[in-house]
Amino acid sequence: MAMIISALFDEERTIENAVQDLVGVGIPRDRIATQPEHKRVSVTIGEQAEPEITEILNRHQPTELHTRTLA
Repeated sequence: MAMIISALFDEERTIENAVQDLVGVGIPRDRIATQPEHKRVSVTIGEQAEPEITEILNRHQPTELHTRTLA
């Protein structure tokens, strides 16, 4: 089942760093959406990758982290 994991950050620079880490572990860039104006990164992934993505995003100390399952 597909999921969206969204993280909000304090700084745009942190968004760039998080995206680099996600791409670095093999997450395709087309699965990563950024909204710099809202300081948000969203990743659409399969359920099995959720722990790894959550761990990567948490390394960058998000102010909020949300997970949503897609129907």
